[in-house]
Amino acid sequence: MTSNPIRFIGLAAIAAALLAGGYWWGHAQQTSAKGSTPSERKVMYWYDTMVPDQHFDHPGLSPMGMQMVPKYADEAATNASVRIDPRTAQNLGVRTAVVEKRVLALDVSAPATVNWDLNEASVVSARVDAVITHLHVRAPFTPVAAGAPLTDVLAPQWSEAIAEQAALAHAQSDEARSLHVAAGDRLRLLGLSDADRHAMHAGAITLHALQAGVVTTLDVRESQRVNAGQTLMTINGTAKVWVEATLPQALAPSVRAGSRATVTLDALPGRTINASVEAVLPDVDAMTRTQRVRLVVDNRDGSLSPGMFAHVRFASTAGEALPLVPTEALITTGTQTRVIVDDGNGHFRPVVVGTGRSADGYTQILSGLNGGERIVVSGQFLIDSEASVSGALERLGSDAKERAP
Repeated sequence: MTSNPIRFIGLAAIAAALLAGGYWWGHAQQTSAKGSTPSERKVMYWYDTMVPDQHFDHPGLSPMGMQMVPKYADEAATNASVRIDPRTAQNLGVRTAVVEKRVLALDVSAPATVNWDLNEASVVSARVDAVITHLHVRAPFTPVAAGAPLTDVLAPQWSEAIAEQAALAHAQSDEARSLHVAAGDRLRLLGLSDADRHAMHAGAITLHALQAGVVTTLDVRESQRVNAGQTLMTINGTAKVWVEATLPQALAPSVRAGSRATVTLDALPGRTINASVEAVLPDVDAMTRTQRVRLVVDNRDGSLSPGMFAHVRFASTAGEALPLVPTEALITTGTQTRVIVDDGNGHFRPVVVGTGRSADGYTQILSGLNGGERIVVSGQFLIDSEASVSGALERLGSDAKERAP
């Protein structure tokens, strides 16, 4: 059988083309590998280009059904950084800022309520068994002056003590005068003031207010029998009031006793009241996780009433100078927080940071930065994604483990 010359020539041409194509492909692979052959290149992992954060130790299809591609060791950067062409960075809208080291001032505002100052409160009580014969104050929240009559009571024990002192008032002997003094001490122990013991008529004794204020509670009625120690009424002074603000638990440590503050009230528009913090109360509300801060406010003009709603603005508190970064520059993953540092010439690297409090668009950096670094504040998520593809984040984690004690 004779061979067909035309067929032989066609087969030779195809073989030559395949040989040339193979040479071109091999040359291209050698060029991309910078002198290494495909068999010599070390595969670090395989990944899906659609989900670059997921790495696999074998080729094939990804969970999304995409063909995975290899990531070679010679394609990775020599440290935990990536390089992006400056033109590309500009097209991505990458903006940078220098990390400043300064004090982050904190202005804290909180809602508050006006309350009675319990330091100004006094209790009117019966220290002996008695009967209320007449009430001079008949309703709660009645204002009273110091020394004003409050109630008449019939108390045999008081009456006997007053009569005993009166009988000894004109005694001449030393023994009798000693008994007179003892009778006066007994009256004071029974809770009778000088005004009370001299205001007895028809066997009843009139009790008087020891201070000016408002009767905040009235616990008895006329003709009522009361036992020794029972509270009759409570009088609260109005020269000072408490303004109690509620702060989130995280902000409470920034306020301390003696801190200055300003108070404004919806009921008094345009008026600002200067005040000072008396105490940061130690209890935390179990429902709202807030802590109360108590301020003392002068109220000699009587313009503030308990129950008023107020706003408190605490003065800025100084602190330690720390590196500050724009809050928008932070990349939070749930397990760590990092920023992208611009090392210049298109080189970027992720850095894990520890964060403090935030205010006015800035966040304190407690660890990871020293100040003076240039970080990415816009477009950092795209660079962070590229760092994940290149393996820079894995090397970042390894470096962090090596530094850990």
